[in-house]
Amino acid sequence: MELKIKRLNDKAIMPIRAHKNDAGLDLTAIDITLELNEVGQTVLVYHSGLAVEIPEGYVGYLFPRSSIANKSMFLTNCVGVIDAGYRGEIIAKMHITTDVRPSVYQVGERFAQLIVMPIPEVTVTEVTELSETERGEGGYGSSDEKLSALNNNSAQEASSTNDAVQAEQEFESEAVVSTEGTEVSK
Repeated sequence: MELKIKRLNDKAIMPIRAHKNDAGLDLTAIDITLELNEVGQTVLVYHSGLAVEIPEGYVGYLFPRSSIANKSMFLTNCVGVIDAGYRGEIIAKMHITTDVRPSVYQVGERFAQLIVMPIPEVTVTEVTELSETERGEGGYGSSDEKLSALNNNSAQEASSTNDAVQAEQEFESEAVVSTEGTEVSK
């Protein structure tokens, strides 16, 4: 599939895959601006200087890179959606997660990744009933409750084993470690 990319700025860097089989095309920051959201919080806006033509029948998803785990920030909308008709600049808005000096992406660093996926064509149909399923209306945490009930018997059987493991862990945390004849408590 051809993905048409337009530079909106001479500094813009074409997206790249770090490795041959990577799903995402890494985007590089050419500028960072600040804006305030509706409640007065500062939002960092990362500019790619690029626009993309997502083919019809596809969508572009803007995901954080895994390196965000080393930063003090998160993508404000978790996943950005770039519709096939959008032709504006690809940007990412990030919230800061700390009140101290944050660790953030800098100009020249890769800040997000673009993944292009097909989208099914759907027809919305209003109905009065939906088909029944094993899950039904069980929402948040419902599978945890079911798994807890199923594992309850196994948990009772394992409780004596868990008691032994806990006793061993307590012993290890209080254990004395010998270092060249000198005893040091953990």
